[in-house]
Amino acid sequence: MGNLLEVVGLTSHYGRIQALKGIDLHIAEGELVALVGANGAGKTTLLRCISGVQPVSGGSIRFGGRDITRLAPEGRVGLGICQSPEGRQVFGPMSVEDNLRLGAYRRHGPDVKADMERMYEMFPILHKKRELPAGTLSGGQQQMLAIARALMANPRVLLLDEPSMGLAPLLVAEIFRIIQSLKDGGTTIFLVEQNAYAALAIADRGYVLETGSVVLSDLGSRLLADDKVKEAYLGL
Repeated sequence: MGNLLEVVGLTSHYGRIQALKGIDLHIAEGELVALVGANGAGKTTLLRCISGVQPVSGGSIRFGGRDITRLAPEGRVGLGICQSPEGRQVFGPMSVEDNLRLGAYRRHGPDVKADMERMYEMFPILHKKRELPAGTLSGGQQQMLAIARALMANPRVLLLDEPSMGLAPLLVAEIFRIIQSLKDGGTTIFLVEQNAYAALAIADRGYVLETGSVVLSDLGSRLLADDKVKEAYLGL
């Protein structure tokens, strides 16, 4: 199983402040890899570097064997790197269905319609509310829409940024069930999440990020059992 995504020695700055300090990580095809860490550790910055909206100051990003370190964001979407952003960011005045269509803006043909049906099967509530403005959905429903919209781009890797953020515990469980079912269906997923327990519980492998550096990496199950992780992130 070859690596689909490889990050080597990655650094990134905001002005003089170094946000990422030489990150090394990889994701193989079909894997669910979790990145956990406290607020301000650099998790979202790393995702932004991978999707191309945050400049990289050193190191490299390879995708499918190709160097994409300097590739424009739309070029990365074209290769199949699709992100469901932090804070959901749905287009509030537009209908649920039009939000989903936007996810497939680079695609044409009958497959798009078939994928739309698949999203409605996976998220029945979106089908029920498909004609309503996305802004009228609850937080959990908007999160489902953001994930479905990213899936409409037919991603080779799905980047999920804090999908459980601000959701009630029952909805968090529902979102993680959905992520697990996507993994079971073969989707490659990079899950960035503050809820370390929920993320590591479904991850094949995980990385722990602290102030811009990877301090631990292992199988998800091993990280869950790691004393340092328990103490710092699981409150145990």
